[in-house]
Amino acid sequence: MIRLRRQLIACSALACAVTPAIAQISFTSAVTLALKNSPKVKTAQADVDKARATLEELKDAYIPNVVGASAIGPPSYGFPLGQPSIYNLNSQSLVFSYPQRDYVRAAKQSLEAATLSLKDVRESVAEDTAITYLALNRDLERQAVLHEQQGFADHLVAIVQDRLSAGQDTPIDLTSARLTAAQIHLARLRMNDETIADQAHLARLVGLPPQGLDTSVSSVPPIVPAQAGNPSTTTIAATSPAVASAYALAASKREIAFAENRYLLRPQITLDAQYSRFAKFNNLQDYYFRFQQNNAAIGVQITLPFFDAARKAKARGADADAAHAEHDADSIRDQFLDIRLKAQHATAELAIRAEIATLDQQLAQQNLDALTVQLNSGNGNSATAQMTPKDEQTSRIAEREKFLAVLNANFELQQAQISLMRESGDLESWLSAAFDAQPVAPAKP
Repeated sequence: MIRLRRQLIACSALACAVTPAIAQISFTSAVTLALKNSPKVKTAQADVDKARATLEELKDAYIPNVVGASAIGPPSYGFPLGQPSIYNLNSQSLVFSYPQRDYVRAAKQSLEAATLSLKDVRESVAEDTAITYLALNRDLERQAVLHEQQGFADHLVAIVQDRLSAGQDTPIDLTSARLTAAQIHLARLRMNDETIADQAHLARLVGLPPQGLDTSVSSVPPIVPAQAGNPSTTTIAATSPAVASAYALAASKREIAFAENRYLLRPQITLDAQYSRFAKFNNLQDYYFRFQQNNAAIGVQITLPFFDAARKAKARGADADAAHAEHDADSIRDQFLDIRLKAQHATAELAIRAEIATLDQQLAQQNLDALTVQLNSGNGNSATAQMTPKDEQTSRIAEREKFLAVLNANFELQQAQISLMRESGDLESWLSAAFDAQPVAPAKP
């Protein structure tokens, strides 16, 4: 009994090792994991953190800093050199500066640009994940359809082989049937390659192993068509994070240029404070009247730059950078409008194609149903040709081919609709509605 139990355990372990594990992941879980694990999102988040730190650094220039030091040395010979201090404290802060306020405003615009860029990257990753998820779902459905179609083709070859032996078909008919079966086999191989590629891409996005990665059709939220329109520049900036980020970056460059141009002929005020405790072993008290160890000083320094050729050149360069950034923002806006217009027309065309493919498949299914009825009951008319099992398999192969066209057309329509939602600013609300409707759950092994 013990040996038998060990053998059963070993056989079970071998079956588990041979059978590939299947991990089904929902649509919302895939998007959530992709946003969490994406290196692009992490890079954009690091840019936001850097921009926030830069803004805090510019604001902290108004906060006094404190630096401590010591200048202890051996006893001096003769008149002491310098001011030997046991320890000293220095403090300095900016009180007033025209350019500094502009630099702070520029840093705020830069932080806004980085935040909008992060939002754009997150939408890009979410779009890529959604489209890849739908592509893998289509691949798995096509695999099942091609498996059925391969069975019909193999059955057709067997039927034609029997008819050829009975003298009812010609070798050309057999070659044609075998060619159909070989074409379907090639399509299955190509489909397997596409499935593996989409599985690997989705696995890299969500951070899971690609082997056995499966989708859940019921978890995909319905896609709401985006509303077409002719938005203004303000609406475009609010709709597209990429466009808004470009204009925020241009505003930051313009604030920097404004600061560089306001450097000359404008005062800058700084506050300086110092405390030192002098040492006595350097004989300093022998050479100074009323020597004391504790010494402090505080004062305000006012600087008024009159002429600085390098600063003038730097201001001209900042103006050029600002103009360059503004023109780049306009180019990104125009490119966004072109892409959005093409996406609107492509979505409308693909919707009609999907409807045509669906009607074509329905017509093929209706013809197949009529043919099946004739095969089961006979056509009852000697004037027309009698339907044969060969005709049935041919019709089934044609109907599955039409269904494959429906799957491809629907996926292309979904892909265009998701891209249009991103261009229209509706992708985030669509995903938020999906998250609210379906709780996020981890992948099920």
